[in-house]
Amino acid sequence: MGFPENVLTSGEKVEKSLHPHWRTVVGPMVIGLILIAACAYAAYLSPDDTKGNVIQWIAVGVGVLIGIPLVIVPFLRWRTTHYVITTHRVMVRKGIVNKNGKDITLSKITDVSFSQTLLDRMLGSGTLSIESAGDSPNEAFEAIPRSDRVQQLLNHLIDQDANRRAQRIVNRAGFETDQEAADRAHDEERRMHDEEERLAQARRSAPSSTEESAETTAIGVEPSTTTTPTSEAPARSETER
Repeated sequence: MGFPENVLTSGEKVEKSLHPHWRTVVGPMVIGLILIAACAYAAYLSPDDTKGNVIQWIAVGVGVLIGIPLVIVPFLRWRTTHYVITTHRVMVRKGIVNKNGKDITLSKITDVSFSQTLLDRMLGSGTLSIESAGDSPNEAFEAIPRSDRVQQLLNHLIDQDANRRAQRIVNRAGFETDQEAADRAHDEERRMHDEEERLAQARRSAPSSTEESAETTAIGVEPSTTTTPTSEAPARSETER
């Protein structure tokens, strides 16, 4: 039975989902094997008649009655216990018929520690302790698989959550984030580059305009220099007369 992800909020992602360590069901499994062996042995010793059949059914009934609380219930309790670590909180869900749960938001966690006995270190389990701010009681979760790695993961997620909340505060306050500053600098560099290209284009077009104006001036002056002698010729002829 997997953990139902429909309880997650928008943007929340499951980082790790755990059951208690498998050592918690070793005892019930051993008891189950002993009960099966005892029932089989009783069936083997019982005579093959009506009385023997009754003895066999009694042995099976006794085995079932013992096995339900000592084997089946512990296994179901292990299977229905979830320790879920998300990007926003730590969720604990327990219960076979009656469900109970607890959520610890990462922003309220003040300390995460683990402890391991020699047997825990050999089996790869341990006790995870979570201290919370405020009136929330401290939590100790036993038989957590790889409790040392879970502690490191929680510390990493707590740091990420703190940075995320600080970023939201900065955004609400209207301050410029690092990404916004980088985008603004990039836009400014692109604007300056466009302005330099425009000025360079203007400088390249300036000499051609000057040459055109000079040619126009030269064309306008030449007619006046050629017509001046013709206008003076009648004046000299009048003087000679």
